[in-house]
Amino acid sequence: MSTEPTPTGMAVLEMARAGRFAEIRDMFAPQLRALVSAEALQLAWAAELGRQGPISSVGTPVSEPAGPGTVVVKIPVTFEQGELTVVVSVDDAGRLTGLQLAPASAAKPVEPWVPPAYADPGTFDEQDVTVGSGPLAVPGTLTLPRRPGPYPAVVLLAGSGPGDRDETIGRNKPFKDLAWGLAGRGIAVLRFDKVTYVHRGVVAENPGFTLEDEYVHHAVAAVELLRRRSAVDPARVFVLGHSLGGTVAPRVAAGEPSVAGLVILAGGTQPLHWAAVRQVRYLASLDPGTAAAAQPAVEAMTAQARMVDSPGLSPSTPAGELPFGVPAPYWLDLRDYDPVAVAATLDRPMLILQGGRDYQATVADDLAGWKAGLAHRPDVTIRVYDAGNHLFFPGTGPSTPAEYEPVQHVDPEVVTDIADWLPQKSAFDGSGH
Repeated sequence: MSTEPTPTGMAVLEMARAGRFAEIRDMFAPQLRALVSAEALQLAWAAELGRQGPISSVGTPVSEPAGPGTVVVKIPVTFEQGELTVVVSVDDAGRLTGLQLAPASAAKPVEPWVPPAYADPGTFDEQDVTVGSGPLAVPGTLTLPRRPGPYPAVVLLAGSGPGDRDETIGRNKPFKDLAWGLAGRGIAVLRFDKVTYVHRGVVAENPGFTLEDEYVHHAVAAVELLRRRSAVDPARVFVLGHSLGGTVAPRVAAGEPSVAGLVILAGGTQPLHWAAVRQVRYLASLDPGTAAAAQPAVEAMTAQARMVDSPGLSPSTPAGELPFGVPAPYWLDLRDYDPVAVAATLDRPMLILQGGRDYQATVADDLAGWKAGLAHRPDVTIRVYDAGNHLFFPGTGPSTPAEYEPVQHVDPEVVTDIADWLPQKSAFDGSGH
């Protein structure tokens, strides 16, 4: 089997057409195989053939990098009654890290990012920076308003997984939207590639890697970098976290007293391992035709989540028995962290924003946690954008992964609300204490 991504992707499609689903399962990276069964793959494929009819032609695949060590192969497939894109994610060892059926539009090469209408590139400048020091330092971008300082500043913390500084997903870059939108309103923004994106191999070789290593060290370094800038008001350096970045934001502030306040976008409060189970169940519910195919994955993930909660969980618990194949020290660290309880101890203002249609962090399961622990605080502002999904893109109907595919931008109302809130808040006298 070739380790080149494009032949690997085409081979996966041919295996599916030939019914060789056990071979596809065996191609997945070891930590993901427990979530993929040959039966589930076969049922999902059969359900799609039942809807679309047999394959009539296969187009030319498009391969694009998806971060260090990973390539996405997008294969346009024409069926008798429609078109889809088979999307195969392949790592540099030729193993599968993802397989999905996407809309036909997904087969197009990713178009250059276009700024949102609310961003005026003439109002700010950008420069490359390095966040942190030593072998795990990461590159970042500092966006500085052209107006005279000192001005407030914000560090952006991305969600789970090996994300880049823009939180790129397909054709969209929500963190670049935020950076350009906020900088045009007089707020400095620092965003950076995650350590799991830049140093994936080093992280994979460290079984003791924890949430602290994934987020806190670089977040604190980013805050310090901003506070050293003469144009930045050191009393108004904030942390904005999205998704898991929002979950961990209180931990960053607890460890770094100079953080002036927090902006939490779609931050989870339900334990991550159970949120993953909930998401898989939700996605299965969207299509009754493939619900049965998803059941083995739901059961596997449920068993792994129970292992995280087990009193028997120890640093030596095999990673293959845990969600996403992530080693036990990470889960032990995360299990002991209660974001709401930590946030409640902070004497810092907080702005908590939530999309009403978000299925990854939900109003019922996650925002409810922030409200229960913080709603009594006059310095905590909570807002829900009814049309917003997990990326704060407005839409209608049940949210699905497919809606992240078309070109779109963070809701301008979200950018405006953050921009209006930040300059008003200053928890310190300028010394950081």
